[in-house]
Amino acid sequence: MDADGDALMWHRFRSFDRSVQLLMLNQFAINTGFYMLMPYLAGHLAHGLGMATWTVALVLAMRNLSQQGLFLLGGALADRLGYRPVIIVGCLLRTCGFALLGFAATLPALLVASAMTGLAGALFNPAVRAYLAHDAKDRRVEGFALFNVFYQAGILAGPLIGVALMTTGFPLVCWAAAAVFALLTVLQLLALPSCHSTTDGPTGLLAGWRIVVKNRPFLLFTLAMSTSYVLAFQIYLALPLHLGSTGGVSALFVVSAVVAIGGQLRITVWARTRWSSGQAITRGLALMALAFLPLAITSWTGTGCCDGMRLTAVLTCTVMLALGSALTYPFEMDTVVLLARERLVATHYGLYNTVAGIGITLGNVLIGTLLGSSVRPAPWLLLAAAGTSGAIAVHFLTRGGHATDALPSEALTASQPKPEEPRPDTSAAKSDGIAGLTTPLGARAAGDRPR
Repeated sequence: MDADGDALMWHRFRSFDRSVQLLMLNQFAINTGFYMLMPYLAGHLAHGLGMATWTVALVLAMRNLSQQGLFLLGGALADRLGYRPVIIVGCLLRTCGFALLGFAATLPALLVASAMTGLAGALFNPAVRAYLAHDAKDRRVEGFALFNVFYQAGILAGPLIGVALMTTGFPLVCWAAAAVFALLTVLQLLALPSCHSTTDGPTGLLAGWRIVVKNRPFLLFTLAMSTSYVLAFQIYLALPLHLGSTGGVSALFVVSAVVAIGGQLRITVWARTRWSSGQAITRGLALMALAFLPLAITSWTGTGCCDGMRLTAVLTCTVMLALGSALTYPFEMDTVVLLARERLVATHYGLYNTVAGIGITLGNVLIGTLLGSSVRPAPWLLLAAAGTSGAIAVHFLTRGGHATDALPSEALTASQPKPEEPRPDTSAAKSDGIAGLTTPLGARAAGDRPR
């Protein structure tokens, strides 16, 4: 990111409330601590502890299952107890889980540690997003765009710190990651204000779940968007397997994070001044679907056997996936809040993440099977078709009114492009570089240009 981009990001960051700033810094630290350890866990289990492949898979599956399977519970607890205590407990649990991973050498202890780290994510993930949505208020799209910059920066920094610490042994990596979460726990206790969900009527866990699962527009949107998570996850599965080279695989993560960090805010500014939320999400999904066509073409023509062509196709796919995700993410997070009518938001995020996790699991099983088939373009064509179906579904949901049926009138107004109309002088906002994001969708001052 250039100097002007750094200045714009800093101005936007400073323009938010202190609680939102803290949540963004928290997410950077959460991802840094997580990714400095998790990429090296499988190698430690297999080579450091000499565990069988099935036990390595079981330990990793325990973390994923305890997180994806308990997102709904974590979100419901956040709505019932308040976001702050659930975030704190989540950070504390991950502190204990990572510390235990540094000591554990038996399967039962490793399963307990993995379950603790997964449950921690299920607690603070929906709570952090609901808290940010609450305090960012009408600047949610801008807030989630900046949040994703910190999110991706943590993904980029974590493995670099982890690989440096691995020279001293895996236990030290675990304890360093645990120290990050211990500091986060203390920071939340000292600096994070209390914040509660907006609820009317019944607030029990079962009552809240019933409200969410009866929200048909939200469920339809969630199912449509699950395809985007299947596509985005292929940077961890299909692309590394197709590429093979260890150095090339590392490059994928760097390229993806750098594109998101450098382009997120500019992409959001550009899209927000031209499209409604539904249009931005649809175009983002379409771009993610197109990302797999270069791989399908090289597989079909046989040029994918050449290392250079294979690397080019994979990197092209990675960049397009990162751009599509950057375009989609802020608007989808905002749409979840709107479909929830700003009520039981964490529970809605919890179910949203659970469905995404189920979609990723089912998609990975199918894609993993096709990667070994004789029809080489098959997995890439299936991924492109899945992304296209998701884009079409979101288009008709927003255009046909199925998704917007749940929105209050003021939300509908905010989510659609507005005609040009005279506005108060925004020169002060422009000087801070935030005019593009604070301008309503589709409404731009004359001469204003995305930067």
